[in-house]
Amino acid sequence: MKPFQATGSWRFLLCIALFSVGCTGPAVRSQSPESTPATVGETTLVGDLARPYGMEYIKVEAVSLVTGLNGQGADPPPSPQRAVVLSEMKRRNVAEPGRILESPDTALVLVRGYLRPGIQKGDHFDVEVRVPSRSEVTSLRGGWLLESRMTELAVLGNQIRNGRLLALAEGAVLVDPSSGNGQGENSVHQTRGRVLGGATALKSRSLGLVLYDENQTVRTSQQLGRAINLRFHTYLKGVKQGVANPKTDKFIELVVHPRYQDNVTRYMQVIRNLAYRETPRARQTRLNLLERQLFDPVTVATAALRLEAIGEDGIEILRKALPHEDPELRFYAAESLAYLDESDAAEALGDIARGEPAFRARALAALGAMNGIASHDELRQMLSEASAETRYGAFRALWLMNPNDSVIRGQVLGGQFGYHRLDVEGPSMIHITRSKRPEIVLFGKNQELVLPTSLDAGKDIIVRGTEDGQVTVSRFAVGKPDQKRNVSNRVDEVIRAIVDLGGTYPDVVQALQQAKDNGSLASRLKVDSLPKSNRRYQRPDEGLGDEEPVDGPLPGLFKRLYRNGV
Repeated sequence: MKPFQATGSWRFLLCIALFSVGCTGPAVRSQSPESTPATVGETTLVGDLARPYGMEYIKVEAVSLVTGLNGQGADPPPSPQRAVVLSEMKRRNVAEPGRILESPDTALVLVRGYLRPGIQKGDHFDVEVRVPSRSEVTSLRGGWLLESRMTELAVLGNQIRNGRLLALAEGAVLVDPSSGNGQGENSVHQTRGRVLGGATALKSRSLGLVLYDENQTVRTSQQLGRAINLRFHTYLKGVKQGVANPKTDKFIELVVHPRYQDNVTRYMQVIRNLAYRETPRARQTRLNLLERQLFDPVTVATAALRLEAIGEDGIEILRKALPHEDPELRFYAAESLAYLDESDAAEALGDIARGEPAFRARALAALGAMNGIASHDELRQMLSEASAETRYGAFRALWLMNPNDSVIRGQVLGGQFGYHRLDVEGPSMIHITRSKRPEIVLFGKNQELVLPTSLDAGKDIIVRGTEDGQVTVSRFAVGKPDQKRNVSNRVDEVIRAIVDLGGTYPDVVQALQQAKDNGSLASRLKVDSLPKSNRRYQRPDEGLGDEEPVDGPLPGLFKRLYRNGV
């Protein structure tokens, strides 16, 4: 349901934004492959000759309207944003644009999103929505973001300059489900929200390598391309082809290998650690050196990544570290083996994901990058773990592996959000997301509401349950006949009834949060319980306070781009 349909189909919107490019990168120790010299003995590595291109996050922004706020909106004060929106509405022949802006059911909002490295045309990403300063809007809960044109725009001389149109965004606004009714300190959170997966990229981003000035020759570019293609290839319409395409003497375009599709930063690290030219003798000398470094906690991360870059010749050395008693050595070796799709890595990564939080996110992502039954079984077993982030992290990794896997396969409920009911053991838990994609996962099928209860699901839908075990889900909308659904107190039936009456994903989330707050939901309710980054690892031979940060990038599977607000 899209509010304000009576005003016509005026899906519009201009976008304004400050031209801005943000980038994120891992905090690394001195042993990081990106901070150590690339050249090893007689071997020159790709990273000696070229640097990455396209690894930054590009911020795109817009000014737009949220409708359907049921009196929680406000007329925006005079500002450049208001002026530009009015101008755009008039250009599109929207009837009475001033009346629309003045309505208490609408709110002028700022929209922001990030185009990740390697994003392709048609890919979806989240956008953040917030009201400007000085706005009198009280809440965005229940609102719908109208189509927003996401661009890189610059403000020059107090005038907005149009930039490239890079994405379109639209959809239901999810307000922080834990912010209650917006009283006191939570009032700010009511005026911020997200549209999960609501933006669609209109262009693919190029990823590649730029040769350093002193190396810019056609011959070097072509030789680098051949070196990369000896290690990595993909298939296009069944035809095998390399991932590197030397476009000029300065630039080599890269296609992301499918195994690294959700870990582009690691992919680029591996590419830069490939040998540019290496004799068989130099290769053996380097393998001997890397084997010694693999068993040293100070150099293990770099050694494992470089053995991964070598490929098949590095597998047996990596396997030697799997039975080691040190979890850190086992982890780095197993992670590299996983990206080489060696099934031996699965058991070690499963043990580490369960027992060592510092490595959990990367261990789960590595399992999700593998093919085969061994990694699938490890992830499936973790769906019953007590740890919320372990079991949801395992779910997300399985979904990355194969969204149609019978263990986790769900449905798109109401055409709006992913809905999954897992028949697993462990404590009953409901997980809802506020990143990546709108999604509800029930861990344990037969979860029930504790009655009696009364819940709001958005502005029009009410859920009431009586002590006799019956629940009535009702919708009351101005100008429309009342609608009702009588169901049992099972959470699954209540969710389906809300959606059947036209409820959105934020409406369902609101009802679940209220149920948890008033004690009528016995199950655990978790929001974005993702394995965390920036954890520190306590080595067995070091004292308290000597923990080391874990090297390497957080996989995109678990990355959060928005730190504040919702």
